[in-house]
Amino acid sequence: MAPAVSTAALIEDDPWDMPELQDTGVKWADLDTKGKILRVLTIAAKLILLLGLLYMFVCSLDILSSAFQLVGGKAAGDIFQENTVLSNPLAGLVIGMLVTLLVQSSSTSSSIVVTMVSSGLLEVSTAVPIIMGTNIGTSVTNTFVAMTQVGDRNKFRRAFAGATVHDFFNWLSVLVLLPLEVATGYLVKLTDLIVKSFNIQSGENAPALLNVITDPLTQSIIELDETVISGIAVGDPEAKNKSLIKVWCQTASNTVIILTNVTASNCSNFPCWELKNVTEITNIKKCNHIFVNTNLSDLAVGLILLACSLLILCTCLILIVKLLNSMLKGQVAVVINKIMNTDFPFPFAWLTGYIAIVVGAGMTFIVQSSSVFTSAITPLVGIGVIKLERAYPLSLGSNIGTTTTAILAAMASPVEKLGNSLQIALVHLFFNLSGIVLWYPIPFTRLPIRMAKALGQLTAQYRWFSGFYIIACFFAFPLLVFGLSLAGWQVLVGVLVPIVAVLIFVIIVNILQKHKPQWLPSVLRSWDFLPQWAHSLEPWDRVVTIMAARCCCCCKCCNVTEEDEETGTQENKDNEIEMYDNSGLHIILCFTVFLFIYVSFI
Repeated sequence: MAPAVSTAALIEDDPWDMPELQDTGVKWADLDTKGKILRVLTIAAKLILLLGLLYMFVCSLDILSSAFQLVGGKAAGDIFQENTVLSNPLAGLVIGMLVTLLVQSSSTSSSIVVTMVSSGLLEVSTAVPIIMGTNIGTSVTNTFVAMTQVGDRNKFRRAFAGATVHDFFNWLSVLVLLPLEVATGYLVKLTDLIVKSFNIQSGENAPALLNVITDPLTQSIIELDETVISGIAVGDPEAKNKSLIKVWCQTASNTVIILTNVTASNCSNFPCWELKNVTEITNIKKCNHIFVNTNLSDLAVGLILLACSLLILCTCLILIVKLLNSMLKGQVAVVINKIMNTDFPFPFAWLTGYIAIVVGAGMTFIVQSSSVFTSAITPLVGIGVIKLERAYPLSLGSNIGTTTTAILAAMASPVEKLGNSLQIALVHLFFNLSGIVLWYPIPFTRLPIRMAKALGQLTAQYRWFSGFYIIACFFAFPLLVFGLSLAGWQVLVGVLVPIVAVLIFVIIVNILQKHKPQWLPSVLRSWDFLPQWAHSLEPWDRVVTIMAARCCCCCKCCNVTEEDEETGTQENKDNEIEMYDNSGLHIILCFTVFLFIYVSFI
């Protein structure tokens, strides 16, 4: 008789299962009066501390955005002056992405685009790819936030997937909608029809909600003159010599009529005079921030603020995660988990995701920043409070919420600029709505979730790959495309088409290997004919591990011999989570690593 075997032993743990949130604390009824008072005071103190940390987190993001604008704002304005490059949709997409990365604010980059369209320097159709690029650029912030949980493999897997699900949604939407827009111009036509169909009047600016709370602190540290970057973008020569640091917060303009001496052909020998309107700016009150009287350059101030804001940001995130871990225990954890991740009862379960989209849009409208909202939910995904499947619609809602703020801001434009400003804002809105239609309603089409899980699994095993992903996707690839765009569309096509062809070939072969291997020649039924470095990340991982160990030795942080390195590498392998073999994915990633190194050298 065969020995009995437990079926539970045959079932592998799902790495994406939420951690058990059990009520392990003492029940309220079992506490005495002193215990109840202490529990209430402890919870109140933790809530106050959490709110304080969240406040500092939001303020540090605001200062970080200002720092990036000081460091790269003028460069961003110069980039937008390349009108010949902007006529290329792919280059426009990359420029929108790079500028958003430089200023760390999709609102700022979008406002520059609106200014250029209103000034007649850009056509609406040319600005559409740039707006798509800003959507991608703004999602890098929460990817950086996920890196703060790299110390715990399981938390990092969930956090990085929760952050990159937003990235994949934006990339996939651009991959489908940019060619569609170039071919049909449906976004331009649709938004133009909406603007012309309604008698839209200029109104008030977007309401300041969260800014009312954060501005007193952030404006005591730094205030920027947002018109400088826009002025550079539209070709104002005076703007290039201005500092981004605002000095005068209260000014008054006065238009006076003066007589000027002019030379005219009908004046013969007599002096001619004409009346001319001149606007004089009178400075009334200086700003109160700490850099108002500084002699430092914009770059120096930006670097100082960048270092300080990053330090505060990372500190707040680490403390928030630890505080949430201590708070989300017992009955509180159980209740929050049920509220956040439970679907509506049948037959209304399908509505849950759409409610989450509305909640994400509303919360983003309140905080007036998609980066703040998605960065706030990323640690919650990491510690297991929010499922990835629930974080996905929340991120989609944040994309909608950030466009509503832009629409309200466009409504405050002058009458002569209202049409173009509103049309660009509506383009952003309908681009995100189109992406949601593509990648959410049908469960089968929710590819961003599956792609984020695959990347989360990979980065949990090879944690160094998360840094490579950020550098390659948000910096190296956009810079490569931008550089090729400057060389001309022939060079761009000649370089990118072979790369895309290789990637498509690998994907098709990988699919056939899994489902129809008999359709392939014997040599292509596996990737073993390639050298190991070309179809596995293991050799790259060994290189990174050895380099890191040698770096530590050089810094006298540790004393590792080559034998210890090999032993440590083997131990790390033994301790790593097991993953299903995905040679096709590894080939694509190895090809990307090799290409990145090659491009870096040339």
